[in-house]
Amino acid sequence: MKPFIVLSVPLLLLLWLSAQQTPPPPPEKTSLYAIPLAESQKESPVKPTAESLARGKRQYGYDCVMCHGKTGDGKGDVAVDMKLKMHDESDPATLKDVSDGALFYILKKGKDQMPPEAGRVKDEELWDMVNYVRTFAKKGTAAETKPAEEKAPN
Repeated sequence: MKPFIVLSVPLLLLLWLSAQQTPPPPPEKTSLYAIPLAESQKESPVKPTAESLARGKRQYGYDCVMCHGKTGDGKGDVAVDMKLKMHDESDPATLKDVSDGALFYILKKGKDQMPPEAGRVKDEELWDMVNYVRTFAKKGTAAETKPAEEKAPN
């Protein structure tokens, strides 16, 4: 019995030391960000008029362009410097399934490192920004939506 105890103590010590030296794996980064259903179902009370788009563009220039870029491509100066991975809102697929209410909620409440606009910007201005952000993908699809040239019949 004594040899068993003598041999098991160094083995337990070795196991304990190896466990102490192996750092735990980093936690998986999962997005727990959820937009309440009622918020995502909201429809914009602000029509995307020229005036609304101009106000949205101005506010976007103040608050968003530094990260999201002038065209919404996610390559603003701050995002590039901080090596942030941003969504490309100029890609029509990016916001295709994102409702106006969801965009409004994200702008108002913030998301991840993006600060909230609530309290600084009026709701109407947030809806203006939603309207303006929607124009990025439309600019990207302008060439895609042009009808193809028809060939002359043989």
